[in-house]
Amino acid sequence: MKTNLITREGFEKLNAELSHLWRVYRPEITQKVAWAASLGDRSENADYKENKRLLRQIDSRVRFLRKRLEVLKIVDYSPQQDGKVFFGAWVEVEDANGETKKFRIVGPDEIYGRNDYISIDSPMARALLKKEEGDDAIVPTPTGPKEWFVLTISYAT
Repeated sequence: MKTNLITREGFEKLNAELSHLWRVYRPEITQKVAWAASLGDRSENADYKENKRLLRQIDSRVRFLRKRLEVLKIVDYSPQQDGKVFFGAWVEVEDANGETKKFRIVGPDEIYGRNDYISIDSPMARALLKKEEGDDAIVPTPTGPKEWFVLTISYAT
């Protein structure tokens, strides 16, 4: 099950996507469907079929976003979080081989299209929660537990 947490930036991005789909993209596709339908026989009309398919996809995404935005809880930064890993933190970790990773812990709706974001629901994020700089975190992986050392924690955007 997905965690219903999101950063303010993530919420605004999803809201902007919903607004664009509903106010810009959907009317554009609806207009194309109407134009293609006016050409006559719809059974052999590729423009009509393709744009109807796009319209269904848009409507599906709009329904999803409206329902999802209702249940999401925005989590803002709090000064009490300083020094520990919590939701919204930028964390840099290093393993025993010297491999470093830097990422931000965010909600599951924000990770798509970003290589530097991980979901709060991921094993890495769960293992890092409440850790401080200098702490070790044991992360369960398919090949067995892996130890990561917390180098830095920040909440700057």
